[in-house]
Amino acid sequence: MSDRKGRPGLIIAGTGSGAGKTTVTIGLMAALQRRGLRVQGFKCGPDYIDPTYHRAVTGRASRNLDSWMLSSEGVREIYQRAGADADISIIEGVMGFYDGKEATSNRGSTAEISLELGVPVLLVVNCQSMARSCAAIVKGFQLLDPRVRIAAVFANKVGSEGHYRIVKDAVEAECGIPVIGYMTRQEELALPERHLGLVPSIERGDLNAFFDLLADRMEANVGLDRLLELAAGSDPLPEEEPRLFAPPAKTYPVKLAVAHDAAFHFYYPENLELLELHGAELAYFSPLGGEPLPEGAQGLYLGGGFPEEFAERLSRQTDTAESIRRAVRQGLPTLAECGGYMYLTESITGTDGETHPMLGLVPGRVTMQRKLAALGLREVKGAEGNFLFEGGLTARGHEFHYSAYELPESAAQLPPAYETSGLRGTKPEGGLLYSVVAGYTHLHFGSQPKLVERWLQRCAAFEPAVPAQGEPSAG
Repeated sequence: MSDRKGRPGLIIAGTGSGAGKTTVTIGLMAALQRRGLRVQGFKCGPDYIDPTYHRAVTGRASRNLDSWMLSSEGVREIYQRAGADADISIIEGVMGFYDGKEATSNRGSTAEISLELGVPVLLVVNCQSMARSCAAIVKGFQLLDPRVRIAAVFANKVGSEGHYRIVKDAVEAECGIPVIGYMTRQEELALPERHLGLVPSIERGDLNAFFDLLADRMEANVGLDRLLELAAGSDPLPEEEPRLFAPPAKTYPVKLAVAHDAAFHFYYPENLELLELHGAELAYFSPLGGEPLPEGAQGLYLGGGFPEEFAERLSRQTDTAESIRRAVRQGLPTLAECGGYMYLTESITGTDGETHPMLGLVPGRVTMQRKLAALGLREVKGAEGNFLFEGGLTARGHEFHYSAYELPESAAQLPPAYETSGLRGTKPEGGLLYSVVAGYTHLHFGSQPKLVERWLQRCAAFEPAVPAQGEPSAG
């Protein structure tokens, strides 16, 4: 692993959700890219959407840094490994700076990541309808945990340049740190997409003008040279031997099909890289584009995404559907997460009331809702028969979806895939059939690398065979 010791880094944190972290982050990334710098993006927490923006701007895969899903060593390893050849690493925070897994500690928060990595913090403050009071807010963030290094402030949503000057004078006088930039309240600076349709918009180039506009504003309103000086003050990190990406004792040269297109694209990069490290050849294909399961596949990864946005189009790709159905019924070792799980069901009904048939392997149907159905970090224990979790393994992951899964009263319930625990308790989740492990939870293999070995062992032993009488088996 390349040594990232002493490389520049900066965390973009917010006083709360909605402060403008994402807008500021991608604006700074775009402005630094214009300077010819190689920018590596990171996101605190498990979110997939903000890293999609980062990648669109930087051209590099953005990485999640989650101090609850991953060990301290894992967080440092991912950070140093991904940023080894970058000029600067920009880390976007999650929620408010101190918000995380617990109300009484920094666990799982942006603050914890800042302490773990020794990276200075740029605090984004929503200054709307405030002046000197902004200094009180910044002072509170400084004092709550004196160990954190809030190095500078970004004044967001100010009413004018004059308003900015008042905020700047107050914060710098009372808090002793610079206010290095601002943005005014203007509608064209609001993110035009947040989730549904995001990837198609990026692929069409619809957001390029928005990224350029943000870069223009950052160049005009931010002291970028001062920002780079602050980033260069990152603490040296200890030299550590790789753990997640240590050479494995045994590899499995198997061919693993990975669905990847605008409908299926939510994968933690480390999940894919750990599969490759352990010998897997990843064969990407597009169900949305009508591509069948790659020939000779010994396993299948159906990741999350937005199948509901493309349900009608997916329903027309009958050759793709049949190739997947045939292989699954023959026992192809498969992991389906969230959108991939939805794709396996009988149908998806959108918020417009239109219903489109899916693969029909998992009994039951999915209905989209306008309100969030589930959100949160999950402690995951495999249910009986889940080959990924054999031997009592546990892992950690994340659940985020607007859909609800419904099983008709006349249908038989599949054995659950997992037992998941979150803030609202413990529940059975997902389902097992044939050699499929399916559910809403996105697993992070960095929380339990043995899942990779379990899966690839099963892939290496795969021999196509139709179950007796075509009935599912839970193993």
